[in-house]
Amino acid sequence: MLTPDLSGRTALVTGSAKGLGAGLTLELARCGADVAVHYNTSADAAETVADTARDAGVAVTTVQGDVTDPEAVDAIFDAVEADLGHPDVLVNNVGAFAPTHWEDIDWETWQTVVETNFYGTVLCSKRALEPMREYEWGRIVNVGYASSEKGLVSPKNFPYFAAKASVLMFTRMLAADTQDDGVTVNAISPYVVENSDEFPDHAPRGRWAGYDDLAQAMLFFCDEDSDYISGENVEVDGGWLPESV
Repeated sequence: MLTPDLSGRTALVTGSAKGLGAGLTLELARCGADVAVHYNTSADAAETVADTARDAGVAVTTVQGDVTDPEAVDAIFDAVEADLGHPDVLVNNVGAFAPTHWEDIDWETWQTVVETNFYGTVLCSKRALEPMREYEWGRIVNVGYASSEKGLVSPKNFPYFAAKASVLMFTRMLAADTQDDGVTVNAISPYVVENSDEFPDHAPRGRWAGYDDLAQAMLFFCDEDSDYISGENVEVDGGWLPESV
Protein backbone atom coordinates (compact mmCIF):
# COMPACT_ATOMS: atom_id res chain seq x y z
CA MET A 1 0.00 0.00 0.00
CA LEU A 2 1.24 3.49 -0.84
CA THR A 3 2.09 5.64 2.16
CA PRO A 4 2.27 9.33 1.23
CA ASP A 5 3.30 11.60 4.08
CA LEU A 6 0.10 13.42 5.04
CA SER A 7 1.27 14.59 8.44
CA GLY A 8 0.13 18.14 9.07
CA ARG A 9 -2.80 17.69 6.69
CA THR A 10 -6.48 17.40 7.51
CA ALA A 11 -8.75 15.01 5.60
CA LEU A 12 -12.52 14.78 5.34
CA VAL A 13 -14.21 11.78 3.74
CA THR A 14 -17.95 12.16 3.40
CA GLY A 15 -19.98 9.19 4.53
CA SER A 16 -17.10 7.76 6.53
CA ALA A 17 -18.95 6.08 9.40
CA LYS A 18 -19.26 2.81 7.49
CA GLY A 19 -18.10 0.84 4.48
CA LEU A 20 -15.77 2.31 1.88
CA GLY A 21 -15.76 5.75 3.48
CA ALA A 22 -14.58 4.31 6.78
CA GLY A 23 -11.87 2.31 5.01
CA LEU A 24 -10.58 5.36 3.14
CA THR A 25 -10.57 7.45 6.30
CA LEU A 26 -8.50 4.91 8.20
CA GLU A 27 -5.94 4.77 5.38
CA LEU A 28 -5.61 8.57 5.43
CA ALA A 29 -5.08 8.42 9.20
CA ARG A 30 -2.45 5.70 8.71
CA CYS A 31 -0.58 8.12 6.46
CA GLY A 32 -0.57 10.77 9.18
CA ALA A 33 -3.54 12.96 8.28
CA ASP A 34 -5.81 14.30 10.99
CA VAL A 35 -9.25 13.05 10.00
CA ALA A 36 -12.87 14.07 10.32
CA VAL A 37 -15.31 11.16 10.36
CA HIS A 38 -18.51 12.35 8.71
CA TYR A 39 -21.94 10.84 9.19
CA ASN A 40 -25.54 11.81 8.70
CA THR A 41 -27.44 9.35 10.91
CA SER A 42 -24.85 6.77 12.02
CA ALA A 43 -23.41 8.48 15.11
CA ASP A 44 -22.36 5.32 16.95
CA ALA A 45 -20.63 3.88 13.90
CA ALA A 46 -18.80 7.18 13.38
CA GLU A 47 -17.47 7.09 16.94
CA THR A 48 -16.22 3.55 16.39
CA VAL A 49 -14.30 4.61 13.27
CA ALA A 50 -12.97 7.65 15.11
CA ASP A 51 -11.67 5.48 17.94
CA THR A 52 -9.87 3.24 15.44
CA ALA A 53 -8.38 6.24 13.62
CA ARG A 54 -6.97 7.58 16.90
CA ASP A 55 -4.86 4.45 17.14
CA ALA A 56 -2.77 5.94 14.31
CA GLY A 57 -1.78 8.79 16.63
CA VAL A 58 -3.59 11.52 14.72
CA ALA A 59 -6.20 14.06 15.76
CA VAL A 60 -9.75 12.95 15.02
CA THR A 61 -13.19 14.49 15.19
CA THR A 62 -16.68 13.46 14.11
CA VAL A 63 -19.04 15.72 12.18
CA GLN A 64 -22.71 15.31 11.34
CA GLY A 65 -24.64 16.71 8.43
CA ASP A 66 -26.58 16.20 5.20
CA VAL A 67 -24.27 16.80 2.23
CA THR A 68 -27.22 17.70 0.00
CA ASP A 69 -28.16 20.73 2.14
CA PRO A 70 -25.99 23.83 1.55
CA GLU A 71 -26.42 25.11 5.10
CA ALA A 72 -25.59 21.69 6.54
CA VAL A 73 -22.48 21.50 4.36
CA ASP A 74 -21.34 24.86 5.72
CA ALA A 75 -21.87 23.53 9.24
CA ILE A 76 -19.88 20.36 8.49
CA PHE A 77 -16.90 22.35 7.29
CA ASP A 78 -17.21 24.90 10.09
CA ALA A 79 -17.00 22.05 12.60
CA VAL A 80 -13.96 20.47 10.93
CA GLU A 81 -12.21 23.83 10.73
CA ALA A 82 -12.90 24.52 14.41
CA ASP A 83 -11.54 21.14 15.54
CA LEU A 84 -8.78 20.31 13.06
CA GLY A 85 -8.32 23.18 10.63
CA HIS A 86 -9.52 23.36 7.04
CA PRO A 87 -9.61 20.09 5.05
CA ASP A 88 -6.58 19.78 2.78
CA VAL A 89 -7.96 16.49 1.44
CA LEU A 90 -11.62 16.04 0.56
CA VAL A 91 -12.97 12.67 -0.57
CA ASN A 92 -16.55 12.85 -1.86
CA ASN A 93 -17.75 9.35 -1.07
CA VAL A 94 -21.44 9.72 -0.14
CA GLY A 95 -23.84 8.26 -2.70
CA ALA A 96 -27.15 6.41 -2.54
CA PHE A 97 -27.98 3.47 -4.82
CA ALA A 98 -31.35 2.38 -6.26
CA PRO A 99 -31.11 -0.99 -8.07
CA THR A 100 -34.65 -0.82 -9.47
CA HIS A 101 -36.16 -0.18 -12.92
CA TRP A 102 -36.27 3.57 -13.45
CA GLU A 103 -40.08 3.66 -13.83
CA ASP A 104 -40.49 1.96 -10.47
CA ILE A 105 -38.23 4.32 -8.52
CA ASP A 106 -40.29 6.76 -6.49
CA TRP A 107 -39.39 10.39 -7.01
CA GLU A 108 -38.04 10.90 -3.50
CA THR A 109 -35.56 8.05 -3.99
CA TRP A 110 -34.64 9.33 -7.45
CA GLN A 111 -33.83 12.74 -5.98
CA THR A 112 -31.86 11.19 -3.11
CA VAL A 113 -29.66 9.22 -5.51
CA VAL A 114 -28.89 12.24 -7.69
CA GLU A 115 -28.48 14.65 -4.80
CA THR A 116 -26.20 12.47 -2.68
CA ASN A 117 -23.97 11.34 -5.53
CA PHE A 118 -23.76 14.54 -7.58
CA TYR A 119 -25.05 17.57 -5.69
CA GLY A 120 -23.27 16.53 -2.50
CA THR A 121 -20.01 16.29 -4.45
CA VAL A 122 -20.56 19.77 -5.88
CA LEU A 123 -21.53 21.38 -2.58
CA CYS A 124 -18.67 19.89 -0.57
CA SER A 125 -16.10 20.68 -3.24
CA LYS A 126 -17.31 24.27 -3.51
CA ARG A 127 -17.10 24.74 0.27
CA ALA A 128 -13.62 23.18 0.46
CA LEU A 129 -12.09 25.23 -2.32
CA GLU A 130 -11.67 28.67 -0.78
CA PRO A 131 -9.13 27.65 1.90
CA MET A 132 -7.44 25.21 -0.49
CA ARG A 133 -6.92 28.07 -2.92
CA GLU A 134 -5.80 30.41 -0.14
CA TYR A 135 -3.11 27.97 1.01
CA GLU A 136 -2.36 26.82 -2.55
CA TRP A 137 -2.69 23.13 -1.73
CA GLY A 138 -5.58 20.74 -1.94
CA ARG A 139 -6.57 17.27 -3.02
CA ILE A 140 -10.15 16.46 -4.01
CA VAL A 141 -10.96 12.85 -4.85
CA ASN A 142 -14.45 11.98 -6.08
CA VAL A 143 -15.91 8.49 -6.11
CA GLY A 144 -17.37 7.59 -9.51
CA TYR A 145 -18.45 4.35 -11.16
CA ALA A 146 -16.45 2.20 -13.56
CA SER A 147 -18.83 2.30 -16.54
CA SER A 148 -19.27 6.08 -16.48
CA GLU A 149 -16.36 6.74 -18.85
CA LYS A 150 -18.16 4.76 -21.54
CA GLY A 151 -21.56 6.31 -20.93
CA LEU A 152 -23.13 2.89 -20.36
CA VAL A 153 -26.53 2.93 -18.70
CA SER A 154 -29.33 0.55 -17.87
CA PRO A 155 -33.05 0.97 -17.15
CA LYS A 156 -32.19 -0.48 -13.73
CA ASN A 157 -30.52 2.00 -11.37
CA PHE A 158 -30.52 4.72 -14.05
CA PRO A 159 -30.33 7.79 -11.76
CA TYR A 160 -27.17 6.37 -10.20
CA PHE A 161 -25.48 5.99 -13.58
CA ALA A 162 -26.53 9.50 -14.61
CA ALA A 163 -25.27 10.98 -11.34
CA LYS A 164 -21.91 9.23 -11.55
CA ALA A 165 -21.42 10.40 -15.15
CA SER A 166 -22.08 13.91 -13.88
CA VAL A 167 -19.48 13.41 -11.13
CA LEU A 168 -16.82 12.65 -13.76
CA MET A 169 -17.79 15.69 -15.84
CA PHE A 170 -17.62 17.83 -12.71
CA THR A 171 -14.24 16.34 -11.83
CA ARG A 172 -12.76 17.36 -15.16
CA MET A 173 -14.33 20.82 -15.08
CA LEU A 174 -13.03 21.47 -11.58
CA ALA A 175 -9.56 20.21 -12.47
CA ALA A 176 -9.41 22.77 -15.26
CA ASP A 177 -10.78 25.50 -13.01
CA THR A 178 -8.14 24.87 -10.32
CA GLN A 179 -5.09 24.26 -12.50
CA ASP A 180 -3.35 27.42 -11.24
CA ASP A 181 -4.37 27.03 -7.58
CA GLY A 182 -2.23 24.16 -6.27
CA VAL A 183 -5.35 21.97 -6.13
CA THR A 184 -5.86 18.66 -7.91
CA VAL A 185 -9.22 17.03 -8.58
CA ASN A 186 -9.45 13.37 -9.58
CA ALA A 187 -11.79 10.41 -9.39
CA ILE A 188 -11.62 6.78 -8.34
CA SER A 189 -14.30 4.61 -9.92
CA PRO A 190 -15.03 1.10 -8.66
CA TYR A 191 -17.10 -1.55 -10.38
CA VAL A 192 -18.34 -3.66 -7.47
CA VAL A 193 -16.93 -3.17 -3.96
CA GLU A 194 -16.99 -5.71 -1.16
CA ASN A 195 -19.84 -3.87 0.61
CA SER A 196 -22.03 -3.40 -2.50
CA ASP A 197 -25.79 -3.90 -2.34
CA GLU A 198 -25.77 -6.36 -5.25
CA PHE A 199 -23.19 -8.71 -6.74
CA PRO A 200 -23.13 -9.87 -10.40
CA ASP A 201 -22.39 -13.47 -11.29
CA HIS A 202 -18.75 -12.92 -12.26
CA ALA A 203 -16.06 -11.12 -10.25
CA PRO A 204 -13.02 -9.84 -12.17
CA ARG A 205 -9.86 -11.62 -10.96
CA GLY A 206 -12.03 -13.84 -8.79
CA ARG A 207 -12.96 -11.21 -6.20
CA TRP A 208 -14.69 -7.91 -5.68
CA ALA A 209 -12.75 -4.72 -5.01
CA GLY A 210 -11.66 -4.25 -1.42
CA TYR A 211 -11.40 -0.95 0.38
CA ASP A 212 -7.61 -1.18 0.05
CA ASP A 213 -7.90 -1.30 -3.74
CA LEU A 214 -9.73 2.04 -3.76
CA ALA A 215 -7.42 3.47 -1.11
CA GLN A 216 -4.37 2.69 -3.25
CA ALA A 217 -5.64 4.96 -6.02
CA MET A 218 -6.83 7.63 -3.59
CA LEU A 219 -3.45 7.80 -1.85
CA PHE A 220 -1.65 8.14 -5.18
CA PHE A 221 -3.71 11.23 -5.94
CA CYS A 222 -3.09 12.63 -2.43
CA ASP A 223 0.68 12.36 -2.66
CA GLU A 224 2.69 15.59 -2.62
CA ASP A 225 4.36 14.60 -5.88
CA SER A 226 1.05 14.02 -7.70
CA ASP A 227 0.60 17.77 -8.11
CA TYR A 228 0.55 17.66 -11.94
CA ILE A 229 -2.01 14.87 -12.12
CA SER A 230 -5.50 16.32 -12.21
CA GLY A 231 -8.75 15.65 -14.03
CA GLU A 232 -8.03 11.94 -14.13
CA ASN A 233 -10.21 8.94 -13.37
CA VAL A 234 -8.85 5.58 -12.23
CA GLU A 235 -11.26 2.71 -12.78
CA VAL A 236 -10.69 0.26 -9.94
CA ASP A 237 -12.45 -2.68 -11.56
CA GLY A 238 -9.99 -5.55 -11.91
CA GLY A 239 -9.94 -5.22 -15.69
CA TRP A 240 -13.73 -5.39 -16.16
CA LEU A 241 -14.59 -4.58 -19.77
CA PRO A 242 -18.27 -3.70 -19.80
CA GLU A 243 -20.34 -3.88 -22.94
CA SER A 244 -23.52 -3.31 -20.93
CA VAL A 245 -24.50 -2.67 -17.33
